[in-house]
Amino acid sequence: MRVLVVEDERALADAVARGLRREGMAVDVAYDGDSGHEKALITRYDVVVLDRDLPGMSGDKLCAEIVAAGATTRVLMLTASGTLADKVDGLSRGADDYLAKPFDFPELVARCRALGRRATPAVPPLLVAGDVALDPARRTVHRGDRPVELTRKEFGVLEVLLAAGGAVVSSEELLERVWDENADPFTTTVRVTVMTLRKKLGDPGVIETVVGAGYRVPAAG
Repeated sequence: MRVLVVEDERALADAVARGLRREGMAVDVAYDGDSGHEKALITRYDVVVLDRDLPGMSGDKLCAEIVAAGATTRVLMLTASGTLADKVDGLSRGADDYLAKPFDFPELVARCRALGRRATPAVPPLLVAGDVALDPARRTVHRGDRPVELTRKEFGVLEVLLAAGGAVVSSEELLERVWDENADPFTTTVRVTVMTLRKKLGDPGVIETVVGAGYRVPAAG
């Protein structure tokens, strides 16, 4: 899952980003509305965690811009304005969810995951191909009855491939979906991660290489 955190309180923004990364998400951070708008224009995010009271472009305006773009990006407003009237107002501006500060971090994670599943087409809560099963919420992978221990990036790559439903996913898209904006586009990190992922999943092979196009996990049947 690719997430953008737009929050002008730097300590809070960085803490949220670190926590979401520990949950296996690829997270970018913007500290004002203008830079958040710029990032949202060039990257397809699953979820934007958005403060309403921002310097530069306001959170309300940025939310409206995201909605107007017609993207599948979901907006979670994260703000100190927690009255019922504020929540109704935020949701009426196009936000998909609303969480008042202070908040419990596990709830933020759960809400981000729920919003991420509302992409088009919707991603099922359990991703399965053959005898491989991945549970995004519990962060577990099994091959048959055998649990498979994966790093965060290995887990993210497998999650994207399984969610593609048998379609080919390019290395560029894997880099965009699993890594953050600091990833070097010329690195071999995707290829190396796929290689170690294949070893951990074992035989028979699950991930196919489509020469010149990318990787795929064939759908059942």
